[in-house]
Amino acid sequence: MNAIGRSFRDATALSPLLDCDMDALHVLPLHVLPLRNEGIAKHKLIKNVHLVGVLEAYSSRESGSGLVPITSLPEHFGLKNAVADPDFNMLLKLAALPSYDIYSLRRSLRALGIAVNANSALKLSDDMNRELAGYMARFTKPLLMSIYGDTANGISRFDELVGLFRDPDMKKALAKLKIISEKLGVTLDQIPVFIEDYGDIFLSLSYYQHCLDRIRPTLEEFHRSVDEMKSSFQMRSKPQVIAEANRIQKILNALLAFVTRMFEDFEARSQDLWRNLSAVKFKSVKDIIESAHGTIGGVLCGLSVKMAAWEKKFPNHRSGSPGAKEDFLLTDIRPGLSELMDVARGQGNVVGYK
Repeated sequence: MNAIGRSFRDATALSPLLDCDMDALHVLPLHVLPLRNEGIAKHKLIKNVHLVGVLEAYSSRESGSGLVPITSLPEHFGLKNAVADPDFNMLLKLAALPSYDIYSLRRSLRALGIAVNANSALKLSDDMNRELAGYMARFTKPLLMSIYGDTANGISRFDELVGLFRDPDMKKALAKLKIISEKLGVTLDQIPVFIEDYGDIFLSLSYYQHCLDRIRPTLEEFHRSVDEMKSSFQMRSKPQVIAEANRIQKILNALLAFVTRMFEDFEARSQDLWRNLSAVKFKSVKDIIESAHGTIGGVLCGLSVKMAAWEKKFPNHRSGSPGAKEDFLLTDIRPGLSELMDVARGQGNVVGYK
């Protein structure tokens, strides 16, 4: 029996399910989905370096990672009539999604009519929520200041903020809450629901911003490494390779600029929201941000997977020969970039690229 065959027999040992899997842009633990085949449900769907959704059969430091194309699952799992198999058809649809982050996934699963095994399945881990506290501060501060003034400076987590609204113990704060409820056209006891809704929307932006901040340094190192490759003696006789490298760098820069511009727009909308709060304005901001989840998640997922693969292959700009970088650039970084541009174009013009 080969390594992949052994992995299906003992999946939990070789491909452990981790809490942080739900924090990843490119990982979908299949146990959260209503799959009938328990063997399949033990595994994960991940985006490979070509940005194709594949099943991760096993993963360990010693043996690496075993990735199986979705079209090859029938032979591995003995699916005699794959065309009619609901699990196989579900995975085919999921493999085509541009990202597996929880926010774009919620929207995608609803559109595909796919339920999850628990209402709480699609949520970030407690560790990730703690990491995002600093990002959330700029969205929660206007809300806190408008109601509690300086008396809520000790609030560091959004659930603590929600707790304050559920049990406001200050007459002044209660009076302001009544004003907000009137502006939103809801009753006072519905305010906590609004706050949780508000929190989830801006937690999604905080999460995506966090992902972008983690990508930036690797992308900068990537450009430095590729620039050194292009200026090497070996590349002097390869103008076509240099031209293609320039094109790849231009695409990656355009995608980065595109996502950055979207964040700037959302930041401006969030600040404007509290200048003249209303139910209509909140719904408009909420709808705009939610509709962009798929695009932001897809672009960030693609950038994250590509840069993680490059960093693993070339830990710094001095790692690897020009020939090795050329090969990896053309065979692993280039594939999938056109589709990634299509994801971005679905939201609007991509900055700096035509």
